[in-house]
Amino acid sequence: MKIIVLDRDGVINHDSDQFIKSPEEWKPIPGSLEAIARLNEADWRVVVASNQSGVGRGLFDMDTLNAINEKMVKALSQVGGRLDAIFFCPHAADSTCDCRKPKPGMFRQISERFNVDLKGAPVVGDSLRDLQAGMALGCAPYLVLTGKGRKTEQDPALPEGTQVFPDLAAVVAQLTA
Repeated sequence: MKIIVLDRDGVINHDSDQFIKSPEEWKPIPGSLEAIARLNEADWRVVVASNQSGVGRGLFDMDTLNAINEKMVKALSQVGGRLDAIFFCPHAADSTCDCRKPKPGMFRQISERFNVDLKGAPVVGDSLRDLQAGMALGCAPYLVLTGKGRKTEQDPALPEGTQVFPDLAAVVAQLTA
């Protein structure tokens, strides 16, 4: 099974320092939805793993998060794409949970749900914590320069071997070539 794990904000959709707090604020990065559809066509399982601390901070509730994700899923279906699962951590940044990236809990859940070893599976993110969480289970790190990616690229802690791409469409072009 080919499986890829994507962060949401900054990879699939435009990010905001004030959080994406409503479906109206969720706007796809040009080419990202079509890239996911190309992954589907190439028989990849596409999974989202996203920190959503806005829930834990009380900025929005679970119904709103579900509505945001529903908008993403609907927009994907309009271009022939789909997600196999959406995993998220709703806890605030000061939480001691194991699911908030850079901790690997969400990735362990993905591995268990799909009964797959994530070693070598691409993890695509725009922040260091996205990559670190996946690398804890042996994922291959792919940094996109959308979202916080340009700042992350300059981080001296960027894992060795991280492949850097302008956006998700460029990652997918390489993976499906």
